[in-house]
Amino acid sequence: MYYSLEREGVLAVLMERFEKQRLPRIMDIKKIVDRGEVLCKFDIEFLEEVFHDTQQYKHFVDEHPEFQKLYACVAHLYDEIAKKALENEHNI
Repeated sequence: MYYSLEREGVLAVLMERFEKQRLPRIMDIKKIVDRGEVLCKFDIEFLEEVFHDTQQYKHFVDEHPEFQKLYACVAHLYDEIAKKALENEHNI
């Protein structure tokens, strides 16, 4: 899938989608787990989709160092949310 990122405009659209749709929802989910709440089915499915997409872009990021910091931040944020969500599940 990362090959399509090389096509003109595709990367710009994906970055805009991330900035305007995905990142705000990821941050909302982080607030939920930070409050000690458990995630609903839809939040879990969304995070699984984001994680899957992030894995698909890994090879592209490896070849384009200018995106490595952003990629690492998203991966770290996902990891923080997943760990806290599991902790919250165990505390119920």
